[in-house]
Amino acid sequence: MTTALRAQPGIMDIALYQGGASKIVGQTDPLKLSSNENPFGSSPVVAEAIREAATALHRYPSTDHTALRAAIADVHGLDAERIICGVGSDEVLTLLAMAFAGPGDEVLYTEHGFSLYRIFALSAGATPVVAPERDRRVDVDALIERITPATRLIYIANPGNPTGTALDLPELTRLADAVPQDCLLVLDGAYAEFYDSYDGGAALVTARENVVMTRTFSKLYGLGGLRVGWGYATQHVIDVLNRIRGPFNMSVLALAGATAAMKDRGFVEMCLRENAQQRARLIGGLRQLGIACDESHANFVMARFADETTALAADAHLKAAGILVRLVKGYGFPEALRITVGSAVDVTRVLEALASFQEAS
Repeated sequence: MTTALRAQPGIMDIALYQGGASKIVGQTDPLKLSSNENPFGSSPVVAEAIREAATALHRYPSTDHTALRAAIADVHGLDAERIICGVGSDEVLTLLAMAFAGPGDEVLYTEHGFSLYRIFALSAGATPVVAPERDRRVDVDALIERITPATRLIYIANPGNPTGTALDLPELTRLADAVPQDCLLVLDGAYAEFYDSYDGGAALVTARENVVMTRTFSKLYGLGGLRVGWGYATQHVIDVLNRIRGPFNMSVLALAGATAAMKDRGFVEMCLRENAQQRARLIGGLRQLGIACDESHANFVMARFADETTALAADAHLKAAGILVRLVKGYGFPEALRITVGSAVDVTRVLEALASFQEAS
């Protein structure tokens, strides 16, 4: 049967997003290191806050997210009026494309950038433009060369996913200096907290009217299941986004849980400390096994093998050992596996499994 209904141009060019695997056939409790989730879960205060909030599920949630924005502003030293909250940072990134890009416009991002950037562009009817990276790192010169009068948005994941590499502040500033005033530079900081001494781009946002930063509660805070994120931008951009976001986009439970999570700095500091230690162990262990990997500024490491065949064999070996990691061929790395940094026990288990793989190869 045919239909006269037609989606807007670009939408049918979007491939459905596939998240990290969570199951292994024949195994009931695999070690999931495929989605960059916090191995320690979320702060215990989150569950208590959600239980309390659950007594008022018959009430509509706040439309202005005042308590959550205030908590974020207090921790990060930001202006609460310039913060917007969304259903994950994905919603904020989507709203930016909806508001500032359309047919005839271009959305620029890098070749190994987050796969949803292309989807944001196509959903808005804009044209995706890809800049090459250099040695698995964002190439600022390549981005600048591809800025045209039609460029309206530039999405940069910093640190990058799946590479874990990052631009430092001087390079980010050089890029921001080259961006025209009628174009937004969007710094996607899903992993910003794991990059030591990095403010996620807050100083650049404060100094410029065309820089936006986004953050998420899904990684460090362990709230992927609640879907909470936020953005920080000039007041004009925030006013635009608030006009098109759903008035009740954040649930009562999500708001309560995220506010409690943001305030529990002891849990956050523990998670950051453990991630730094185990990330160093994982990188060092991989290199001792002869498996290449860059220094990572995130909560994962991208392990590179000789070729795609070897990567697939390593993935199969890990699955047989009950360990799930992420194949990243779709990001342009068929020879690589992205491995979430887990607990000390998790990292030991991964390294032992890969050691046995290397011995058998």
